[in-house]
Amino acid sequence: MTLEDLRKKVLYQNTLDVWIGICEEKNINWSETESYKKFIDFLLNHNLGMKKFPLCVSESDPNVKSALEKAKFMEVLSESKDPNCATYTLRLNDSAIDLIRNFDLKN
Repeated sequence: MTLEDLRKKVLYQNTLDVWIGICEEKNINWSETESYKKFIDFLLNHNLGMKKFPLCVSESDPNVKSALEKAKFMEVLSESKDPNCATYTLRLNDSAIDLIRNFDLKN
């Protein structure tokens, strides 16, 4: 689901779904935990006013296969105390989406 599709659902989104959305737009494999950590670090460094959010994956995705993939991904991340492994909520407004689209794994 693209970032625009996510924004149409609700104004505030969790960073896992935002991560998957930007990966879909950029044709990046979303299941790489190190890449997700770089993404969260990027967002935290740009002060988007994110709040930690205990995500229950089974409630976030009605697609069973997708929910299982997300749950496995989050399980790996949950084993770390690194703040870049956490899930956050953020407001998907125009400026946030523009910033998110500027994320580059190479940096």
